[in-house]
Amino acid sequence: MADEPLTDAPDAPAASENSELADAQRERDEFKDRWMRKTAEFDNYRKRIDRERREQADQAIVDLLQDVLPIVDDFDRALTVDAGEGSAAYRKGVELIHGKLHDLLRRYGVTPIEALGTDFDPNIHQAVMHEASPEHREGEVIGELQKGYMIKDRLLRPAMVKVAKA
Repeated sequence: MADEPLTDAPDAPAASENSELADAQRERDEFKDRWMRKTAEFDNYRKRIDRERREQADQAIVDLLQDVLPIVDDFDRALTVDAGEGSAAYRKGVELIHGKLHDLLRRYGVTPIEALGTDFDPNIHQAVMHEASPEHREGEVIGELQKGYMIKDRLLRPAMVKVAKA
């Protein structure tokens, strides 16, 4: 009987050490799991903030360009008017400013919508008039009252058009 407690004694510290080791490993795994989750959450947060910043910057550009388009329209109208003799220098200046505005629009990916002669598309056209016209097909754009613009593949401003009806 004296031998029994001696054989149990070495097993008790080993079992206690194994239990402590298992507890430490479990705790380590829990901390590692929490750390990995927090790292993933932070990466997702950073990506969301970057995406929101890009969207805000894009929207700011769109807002600015929408404010510039009426000025471009005014220059387009100014160039259609015959100012008479002696106004060649004035017209040349207006043409230069007009050209610079169109260059600015091109740099930002803004392109005019070609509406005349195309079929009416409610996604890019805004019909403001319908006119009976036997020379044109039903739904054909026969007049452009205000030019429309796209920015890359997105509508910036619809073209205001006159559409033929039968």
